[in-house]
Amino acid sequence: MLGADLVTGEGGLQRCAWCAGHDDYVAYHDNEWGRPPVSDVEWFEKVSLEGFQAGLSWLTVLRKRDRLRTWFHGFDPARVATIRPSRVEEMLADPGIIRHRGKVESVIANARLASGLIDEFGSFGAYFEGFREPTRPRPRAMSEVPAITDTSVALSRDLRRRGWRFVGPTTMYALMQSMGLVDDHLVGCHRAELRQH
Repeated sequence: MLGADLVTGEGGLQRCAWCAGHDDYVAYHDNEWGRPPVSDVEWFEKVSLEGFQAGLSWLTVLRKRDRLRTWFHGFDPARVATIRPSRVEEMLADPGIIRHRGKVESVIANARLASGLIDEFGSFGAYFEGFREPTRPRPRAMSEVPAITDTSVALSRDLRRRGWRFVGPTTMYALMQSMGLVDDHLVGCHRAELRQH
């Protein structure tokens, strides 16, 4: 029997209910959420997008992601670090992106700090791997999934100490979920079952 936090979709696949109702969410849940990235660019993109999500729905971010990728040079941190203030003004005039000056400027500021992190640890992946959530039983309901943990607080604190912005503990926990540093696919979700094999 399915719990209220699981839904059965096309093809009879059970999924975490948070992705129901929108094809964009289903595709993200099935193909991205909980899978570790393979490059520094992917890591930087996800950190940036999670910062854009603060106070908004993830669906909004997903629907504006392509336009954000265009403006932010595919989220290549070396290229993003070169964006000038005049370009920021052009970006903020584009309704296809999330037009929040603080968030846009934080992506550029974080990009300028990215090389230091990569130089110190060898890659973003090596850095973030140091903040993997300790193994715990897979959640059976969304009520068992925390919004923050001691690990996400530690990650947020460390990035802030290094000067990063829009990296609060809740945002960092969402990053950890999306990047596979914690696995919050619910028991019964087809993605959870795949990860067990």
